[in-house]
Amino acid sequence: MVQKEIKETANIHTALKAFMDEWHNGQATVQVQTSGSTGTPKQMQVEKRRMENSARLTCSFLGLKQGDSALLCMPLQYIAGKMVVVRSLVCGLRLIAVQPSGHPLEGLTEIPVFAAMVPMQVYNSLQIPDECEKLKQIKHLIIGGGAIDKDMEKALRNFPNAVWSTYGMTETLSHIALRRLNGPTASEWYTPFDNVKIELSERGTLTISAPLVNPEILVTNDIAEINEHGQFRILGRADNTINSGGIKIQPEQAEALLAGSIQGEFAVTSIPDARLGEALTLLYSGSQSQEEINSLCKKLLPPYWRPKHIVHTPHFPLTGNGKISRKEVKEYAVRLVMP
Repeated sequence: MVQKEIKETANIHTALKAFMDEWHNGQATVQVQTSGSTGTPKQMQVEKRRMENSARLTCSFLGLKQGDSALLCMPLQYIAGKMVVVRSLVCGLRLIAVQPSGHPLEGLTEIPVFAAMVPMQVYNSLQIPDECEKLKQIKHLIIGGGAIDKDMEKALRNFPNAVWSTYGMTETLSHIALRRLNGPTASEWYTPFDNVKIELSERGTLTISAPLVNPEILVTNDIAEINEHGQFRILGRADNTINSGGIKIQPEQAEALLAGSIQGEFAVTSIPDARLGEALTLLYSGSQSQEEINSLCKKLLPPYWRPKHIVHTPHFPLTGNGKISRKEVKEYAVRLVMP
């Protein structure tokens, strides 16, 4: 799993004032930037009333009430940070704003009732005893913006308060479904909010009808499964699918199988190959040897999922908010293996 410090370019209070001015400017929309994790980052205009609808859905699902405190610890150019503020405005939450960083709980003197974090922030907080104790005391912790690996799920499993993984995107104005990570109702399946309808496209990707937050039916690139209870789980992204010798492989699934065994950061991608079409390629930054990595791949991955190239590198191309940039990682692998 790739980790990176997230940063807000402006002082959080300056950024918060700018967003509040935009929110109260009398216009029907606000500008939001997409993360760029699957392509070029772009600017979007989103309707304030639909952001308010999204805020009510989350607060209702979690049972948040007026006066509850909410931690703002993510950059305000992205939808996740903006929605923390909107939930506070719509549902009467009391905002606690800290400068976005990899350690949002460091120096915090008040434990918030509600907090939204990215996996990197949770991972870092788990490593520091004082921050980990604060993390445990948050009544409602939601984690979004990236994959949660098995080691993190294991670390969160016995937390005393509610911890959730979110599913959503900029176009759904933050999340439209949650799955519990701890307690007796922990699950690998996401439960959609009320008024959200999910189906699978002909390609097996998730489609979302969420009229309260978006008037259009969204056809995602997320390959998914839907169970008999109307819940879903994500297997990977269609645009990340690697076709190696006629075998279709989701790099996210391969990474999930290797998570916890490979030290440091790593990513599964591919490079062009005359015989296979695409050859599976693994980049990693840890201290293990290529022989050790290869042995782990033979042990943990199905035969046709084993990488043809294993390359050590200290560098991983990332997007502005710390997500792995699949497109750039693929291009980088080509330069490393096929100079």
